[in-house]
Amino acid sequence: MSDHPIDGLMSTALQNIKEMVDVNTIVGDAVETPDGSVIIPISRVSFGFAAGGSEFGKSSIDSGNPMFGGGSGGGVSISPMAFLVVGQGQIKLLPVNTASSALEKIIDMIPGTFEKVNAKFQQMKAEKNAKNKPVTVQAVFDEKE
Repeated sequence: MSDHPIDGLMSTALQNIKEMVDVNTIVGDAVETPDGSVIIPISRVSFGFAAGGSEFGKSSIDSGNPMFGGGSGGGVSISPMAFLVVGQGQIKLLPVNTASSALEKIIDMIPGTFEKVNAKFQQMKAEKNAKNKPVTVQAVFDEKE
């Protein structure tokens, strides 16, 4: 039985992704500094892949095989996460501050910010009500006998 055309699409895309993503992508090449320390970059690698196709009616040229249309694609994302520093008798892991950590900080601040804004609006409303509240003046008259 002959291979289906989608097999070729999938194997080509997966082979290209395999070439891009290997252990050297995640744990990068070591760099030696003048003081003898070694710095090793650590990255996060994410990848995705999709393939699909459709068969149409029989081909008029080759009546044995149906016509086929298909496509495939893939993507790779590499994000630096940390640097491993080895030297001077110690090992340190230095994390990289990424935009996602900044986004997490902003999300964590949202509830407190809403509470502060709400408290300010309540304060302004109370001040407005105090200004608009009618003042009652009560007069006391002494009756003369």
